[in-house]
Amino acid sequence: MGRRPTGRPTSFDIAYAAGVSQPTVSRALRGDRSVSAATRAKIEKIARDLNYTVDKNASSLRSQRSNTIALLFFEDQTSDDSNINPFFLAMLGSITRACANRGLDLLISFQRMEDDWHLRYQDANRADGLILLGYGDWEIYQTRLAQLKSQGSSFARWGSVRSDTSGATIGSDNLGAGRLAGEHLVSIGRERIAFLGHADSHYPEFAHRYEGMCDAIRDAGIKPDPALQFDALTNEDAGYRAASQLIASKRPFDAIFAASDLIAIGAMRALAGAGIKVPSDVAVVGFDNIPAASLTSPPLTTVQQDVAGAGARLVDTLMAQIEGRAMPDNRLPTRLIVRGSTVSG
Repeated sequence: MGRRPTGRPTSFDIAYAAGVSQPTVSRALRGDRSVSAATRAKIEKIARDLNYTVDKNASSLRSQRSNTIALLFFEDQTSDDSNINPFFLAMLGSITRACANRGLDLLISFQRMEDDWHLRYQDANRADGLILLGYGDWEIYQTRLAQLKSQGSSFARWGSVRSDTSGATIGSDNLGAGRLAGEHLVSIGRERIAFLGHADSHYPEFAHRYEGMCDAIRDAGIKPDPALQFDALTNEDAGYRAASQLIASKRPFDAIFAASDLIAIGAMRALAGAGIKVPSDVAVVGFDNIPAASLTSPPLTTVQQDVAGAGARLVDTLMAQIEGRAMPDNRLPTRLIVRGSTVSG
């Protein structure tokens, strides 16, 4: 069960104090799930008490791994200079925490579409695998994922589970989420529900939210009107333009379900400019529950995705690939957050 403590603390010293083997200590400090939570906690406490730090270079040489993950953001149009969707920024904290819990380092960059990501990160031994957040047009992006698969890359991404068979995609139940929004709007007496967001194979997450909403209102005996769907990408200006087109169409509507909070916020700006009151004239539901959603006037009713669970699940999925384990469940639940944009307080 190890050897007696010497001068500078080693993994053998931790093994001796914990009454376990040195390989068990190594696995525990890597966050390997084959070691029980109680044993990991015991080993981690002894390591802290001994001021033990992992020799990352030696560990990497033994395992032929860098113990580093590369997180690559898709560059989106935003109202600030970040070019990162605020929903993905909210996910960053949980990904960082999940990596820290496993003793992994995290590289952060953008998805330079002209680069060979496998060569840049994995063949160069800069990272053991990739986490991909955001993708733009799915019809175009699929070719990039196919390239990664053909190269044997380890990757996990956030997106539409229903549109991808790689097993590496983690996402929300978008169909169920759209149903939540539709059922809520019907329950408050709305029948002419517009949808702002692309609803085709190029943007499958949006399309599934629209499909879920339509299913809900059909179940209530209401026929969805395809003329009340207006394309919009995830930014406020797109939401403003889509809502302005909706208003200009002169088609009656009493509710808007926006495919994202940013689209909804832009839509509310357009409604206010046209003298349309929220929620008395038009109820509005968004999607994502970004921090700004609670700061609008009135505060935005929205569908909340499991941001904390998403980050942990992405890291778990990637590490399962790298370690040759079975992958975790890839679909996360959502819940509706009701605020003043649909129900007057």
